Amino acid sequence: MDALLGSLTETELALVRETEPERIAGLDEDALIELHNRVRRARNKYVKAYRRRAANRVEEAGGRGKAHAQNARRRAKAEVFEGLLATVSRQLAVLAQASAAEYEAERLKADPPPAPPRQKAKKMTPQRTDRRPQTPDLRKRAASTRATNARKQARKDKRS
Repeated sequence: MDALLGSLTETELALVRETEPERIAGLDEDALIELHNRVRRARNKYVKAYRRRAANRVEEAGGRGKAHAQNARRRAKAEVFEGLLATVSRQLAVLAQASAAEYEAERLKADPPPAPPRQKAKKMTPQRTDRRPQTPDLRKRAASTRATNARKQARKDKRS
């Protein structure tokens, strides 16, 4: 790990330093979201580079196993940034959970919302009890279905 960190660029090292636990502990939620996005972009960059290079090397090397060994540095970089992303994600989850609990407590502590104004009761119309379709073609289809079901039931009754 240390050897790999020595081969990172200054920008990458700065990003690694920003994700140290004592540094991310002092960040607020917005700053942590911004850091999370930057780490995720770096992780995606190295994962894509690793996969692309590995795919190109398969034919050159003569197999996936041989190409795998030739791409170790890119794979290691991708793993480093994957770990950093997990660290930042965990801290972001902790802050998000605390923020949600704070908002819930605030909401429960607040006065209940005023009751809506009462409205006059509307005149109730009788509910339709006959739910059969009202257009001629639908009435015909319903009648046909009833007749088919009645014939089936009659055949069953005849057998017993």
